[in-house]
Amino acid sequence: MHDNLPLVTTIALGLTAAYIFGLIAVRLRLSPIVGYLIAGILLGPFTPGFTADISMANQLAEIGIVLLMFGVGLHFSIKDLMEVKGIAIPGAVGQILVATGMGAFMGHMLGWSLPSGILFGLALSVASTVVLLRALEEHSLTQSSNGQIAVGWLIVEDLAMILALIMLPALAPNVTGSDEAAHSPLMQLAIAIVKVGMFFIVMLVGGKRLLPWLLKITAKTKSRELFTLAVFAVAVGVAYGASELFGVSFALGAFFAGMMIRESDMNHEVADRALPFQDAFAVLFFVAVGMLFNPAILVEQPLNVLMVVLIIVIGKSIIALLIVIMFGYPLKTGLLVSAGLAQIGEFSFILVGLGVLYGILPPEGRDLILAGALFSIALNPFLFNAINSVHAFAVRHPRFSKSLDLRDSNLSHLAQSEHAELHRDLVIVVGYGQIGREICDNILDAQMDLVIVDANRERVEMLRELGYHAITGDATHAETLRQAAIDKASSIVIAVPDSFEGRRILETARELKSNIHVVVRAHNDAEVYYFHSQKVDFVTTPAREMGRAIIHYLEHIRSGVVPLSKTDF
Repeated sequence: MHDNLPLVTTIALGLTAAYIFGLIAVRLRLSPIVGYLIAGILLGPFTPGFTADISMANQLAEIGIVLLMFGVGLHFSIKDLMEVKGIAIPGAVGQILVATGMGAFMGHMLGWSLPSGILFGLALSVASTVVLLRALEEHSLTQSSNGQIAVGWLIVEDLAMILALIMLPALAPNVTGSDEAAHSPLMQLAIAIVKVGMFFIVMLVGGKRLLPWLLKITAKTKSRELFTLAVFAVAVGVAYGASELFGVSFALGAFFAGMMIRESDMNHEVADRALPFQDAFAVLFFVAVGMLFNPAILVEQPLNVLMVVLIIVIGKSIIALLIVIMFGYPLKTGLLVSAGLAQIGEFSFILVGLGVLYGILPPEGRDLILAGALFSIALNPFLFNAINSVHAFAVRHPRFSKSLDLRDSNLSHLAQSEHAELHRDLVIVVGYGQIGREICDNILDAQMDLVIVDANRERVEMLRELGYHAITGDATHAETLRQAAIDKASSIVIAVPDSFEGRRILETARELKSNIHVVVRAHNDAEVYYFHSQKVDFVTTPAREMGRAIIHYLEHIRSGVVPLSKTDF
């Protein structure tokens, strides 16, 4: 017998169950989102035992959506996208189109309408920001070239889903008024776009000034709770106002509010205050989504569930891998991007939830999406762990990897004239991220010859325009290091954030030139000990170097010699 639970009990049981099953999921090396969804399933009406009040859970989920989208807008970075736009924009658009086509075809086979199939396909095409970022952080790949490509790709997907949120109300016959119902779908879509445009202008002209000003006024009160309340009020208030005044969804209104605040100097403090609310209500959002899932579909339609999982895990992965390789990027980049995007999450839930609400998608489609999300998120850590194994196989079988190498020869090797300019004491730096950039600047200041190897083609093009000797490629492959003139190199600096990749580069460099001096950037003491065991000439971590620089500066102060430039330490 199911008991209807009041709001407090719904929150208490939801958060407690989410904590328990989230902890179990983490212990099993799965994403905690899997645990949150399972907690929701157990509290839902389709499983025996207590049943939470679904109407209350749905309202809590709405708040979760608002704060999730507010956080997405707060961290949305056009700058990050521009750095990888050459692969992220066409890659993401291509994958969305193909994945949406596969989903629409499956919807057609199930007897659904074309709008239902397209919405179903869109939900299958977009990956979870939360799952991807956590996977990148776990493998220390957030600042890597490959990680930035994956994040840029996801930004484009998020923008595409924002457009989908704009179109949904216009395509929903049961939420349009009598006057609007007489218009054609194209006219309804045009009206929706005009409303969104008006909202965007209001936010750009007024919101961009008003919201940061309100937060600054609040910050001057020195009250932490008042500032936290202001952040919460801005997120929910703008979302509500956008919905009431412009017919814009809560999610879209909250996204724009986050974007406007990001442009101010209050963005970091707002992010700190919003994070607790965002995390708590995001958990309730996933629990509420789980409550809507009917596990019976796993028994009644196992083949359809399997097809959805295959589209997400296999179909999307193959599409992403082929697109990345076709654009001339190394196999390792394609593997990381394809593994990172082989799952679906919060945007998919938002789309199918609104689709069912507006009568565009049958509840069966929502259950299939939720089943696909559960299995794909659970499998994602294993896909990430398999990247290194597949890449190691490619390294051991150069014929296989060479068959996938479609790089532009102009960027993958130095010109004859460049090669002739290099002296016998040149330094090769692998990885031009934040750490690699600092290393290269110091090498040039020391007037040493330098060759940079980086997987990001756009970055290499930019470096060449600036006059650097740079090539694109995978430095774990011998041919890439040969093209970087390792025969003339006295030293190689390995500044990639992936420790597995760093070890492979070390092995390859020593196979080609046994007496080359090796400098390695490590992430922790365990990696330092490993590289010391491999007789690396110099290995350190950013934390150790920061400590040395501070001590060096303090020693100058104590001796009475103040350095002219404090940034030298």
